[in-house]
Amino acid sequence: MITGATRVYAVLGDPVHHSLSPVLYNAAFRALGIDAVSVALRADAPSLPAVMRALAGAGGGGNITVPHKRLAAGLVATAVEGGAINTFWGEAAAIAGANTDPDGILAAWDGLGSPAGQWLIVGTGGSAIAAALAARRAGAAIAVSSRLPSRAAQFLERMTDLGVRSGEGGEPGLVLNCTPLGLRANDALPFPVEAIPEGAAVLDLVYRAGETEWVRHAKAARRPAMDGREVLLGQAIAAFRCWYPEHRPPTEVMRGALAHALR
Repeated sequence: MITGATRVYAVLGDPVHHSLSPVLYNAAFRALGIDAVSVALRADAPSLPAVMRALAGAGGGGNITVPHKRLAAGLVATAVEGGAINTFWGEAAAIAGANTDPDGILAAWDGLGSPAGQWLIVGTGGSAIAAALAARRAGAAIAVSSRLPSRAAQFLERMTDLGVRSGEGGEPGLVLNCTPLGLRANDALPFPVEAIPEGAAVLDLVYRAGETEWVRHAKAARRPAMDGREVLLGQAIAAFRCWYPEHRPPTEVMRGALAHALR
């Protein structure tokens, strides 16, 4: 039962109706008997600071999704590597934040068999930052694809300043969609499947029931492919640890809730 003592966690974005993060967290809260609730809440850029302060100040927190991951990083008390966050909570009368997306991306990369080679990151937003940081942890170099070559070059320069290796010119072993393309049924494909080398794996950070169109096309072309559900699960487990370090996240409960929601 939700009462005045219930902690509230919200996933904040615009759009946010598609998010299944609350499904994962509410399943975890129930399994562990934690008096908390997770909701999806649409927030535009002007309202984001006030909403984050209110949630964190009341003892809760939440997640940040597109397009606010960079904006939210400027609202937390300490600097965050890469300048983007996806998780926040209250700590010592301030907003604390972290980026757990790299944890989710590495979990999905492992699920694809940890393909060797450089990573081709499609996009230059907050999710692309997480992918670059994940590549650094995996020991992989990156290349970047964007509609604007100048934006790709600027992004790659920023990431190399963070110690991410540039792999321009080589063939990718992993191609990642870090754009919102695929959230809507009529979206264009984020990257042409025919341009993906044979043997390279495909990771779409977008997820939908029945998989995204890009993943379906990649599998039809015999490329190992996965949508963003493992990324979502992996980052949620890491976010839960930020909020409740004294608890062990009920991973299989969360996985089962996600599978049921995407069925």
